[in-house]
Amino acid sequence: MIVITGATGALGGATVEHLLERIPADRIGVSVRNVAKAQHFADRGVRVRYGSYDDPAALRDSFEGADQVLLVSQNNPDSDGIRLHRNVIDAATAAGAQRILYTSHQNARGESPFAPAHEHAETEALLAKSGIAWTSLRNGFYAHSLDWLLGPWQQTGVIAAPADGPVSWTDRADVAEAAAIILTGERAFDGPVTLTTRDAVTFDDIATAATELTGSDITRVVVDDEQWLADRIATGTPEHMAHMLLAMFHAARNGDFADTDPLLGELLGREPHTVTDLLADRISA
Repeated sequence: MIVITGATGALGGATVEHLLERIPADRIGVSVRNVAKAQHFADRGVRVRYGSYDDPAALRDSFEGADQVLLVSQNNPDSDGIRLHRNVIDAATAAGAQRILYTSHQNARGESPFAPAHEHAETEALLAKSGIAWTSLRNGFYAHSLDWLLGPWQQTGVIAAPADGPVSWTDRADVAEAAAIILTGERAFDGPVTLTTRDAVTFDDIATAATELTGSDITRVVVDDEQWLADRIATGTPEHMAHMLLAMFHAARNGDFADTDPLLGELLGREPHTVTDLLADRISA
């Protein structure tokens, strides 16, 4: 059995959908905080059990009979993510799982200006010490993040943001499909693997693509870091979130998200979606 955590979220839920296309429903389980929200999976034959990252006993029960567990990383910046991930790893090990797959992030390292990278790196260290086989899916920066990073460019004709660097913006739906392929495939991936689109682009590149798609001049304007931070907070972005977003720009300047890898396309058997695809979707919406 394959058990997916966080299956009522976007990434976990999409992974379950792709699993249902590949294997019988009775070989899939989900571990969720709110069982009612997973009823649509139960109705299709998926085993649904309660499993909060804060409840080790419930996690062990939700992992019963699992050969593989997909640990979808927690996303609450106010939580102790390392403790929560440790609970999942320990519970999966205790339940007898043979492998844990973890949704990490490209270039996870403790020295990154981007705080989530530290949590991912520490979780990978926990997996390495666990004694269980593990795979870390180092996903590229999710492209839908551009919806709040680019600002209202369609209305203003301006992409105003801090200085950036190349980022391999990657479609979350593509990595969900890749996770299902890896979970059901015969090839074992040990340790970290990087799943990104084929190209890394800057906001200058995005402005050029937007100009070509719209036929209007979309201008890239570099905003001072502190001014951008103050503007974000003034318009309602929580302060800790604004600082984290600014740190993303700092990491991008360092080249932390510039590397690309062909593996995602090889797994999918097609070209991964691009930033241009995302822009076209937003324009047509």
